[in-house]
Amino acid sequence: MKSVLFHLIAALLLISCATSPVGQNRSRGPGWYTVKTTDTLYSIAWRYGLDSQQLANWNQIDLNEPIYPGQRLRLLQPDNQSRPATSAAATNAKQDSKPAISSVSPGQPESGSSQQLSLPDPNKWIWPTVGKPRNTFLASRLDRRGIDIAGKQGQAVLAVADGKVVYSGNGLAGYGNLIIIKHSDTYLSAYAYCQQRLVEEGMSVTAGKQVATMGTRDNVAQLHFEIRRNGKPVDPIKYLPKQ
Repeated sequence: MKSVLFHLIAALLLISCATSPVGQNRSRGPGWYTVKTTDTLYSIAWRYGLDSQQLANWNQIDLNEPIYPGQRLRLLQPDNQSRPATSAAATNAKQDSKPAISSVSPGQPESGSSQQLSLPDPNKWIWPTVGKPRNTFLASRLDRRGIDIAGKQGQAVLAVADGKVVYSGNGLAGYGNLIIIKHSDTYLSAYAYCQQRLVEEGMSVTAGKQVATMGTRDNVAQLHFEIRRNGKPVDPIKYLPKQ
């Protein structure tokens, strides 16, 4: 009797395994991110300190391809280059959802658009606004992965080098109204806690162009400014000219 019962249980387990989708949870859990409506690849990469091109490569999508709410993206390097499980999630999301915010401006072709964003590294940087730093850079602290520049509410915030706006929104917690500018395949800059954003995603900007007005943080007028090199925060003071 015990032998019959054992074989019956084993058979049921085999049937259960055979009818369950293989790898159905491979795109969930640690190392995966579910896209929200305000996300772009650039903003997701920024949030997790990743290189945006690397993030796109890991998910086998174009850097400026629209992403969709509910789509799952891997945040860790895959073991191989096979198509990740996120592709199925993306297909289902595309059928039911509008794309999350894209970094491609209207009229720009999506395929190959990453090449249009390819720019040489800046050979000259300018200060993003007038004022003195209120703190120093410290990569190990989330609130000091850049510098806070004191000023007056509403004063001009400028692009520090030529580039293209790849994010303009307020969907990243801890940054308020945020603008991210891509200057090259290596460098990005960010302007946080803006009172007003004056540029949209996909717009080209030149060094010195006003992109925002200064807002407040903790009731103090200031601009939080960051530079990322290959996705990693670096000390802006090492790039900006001496005041």
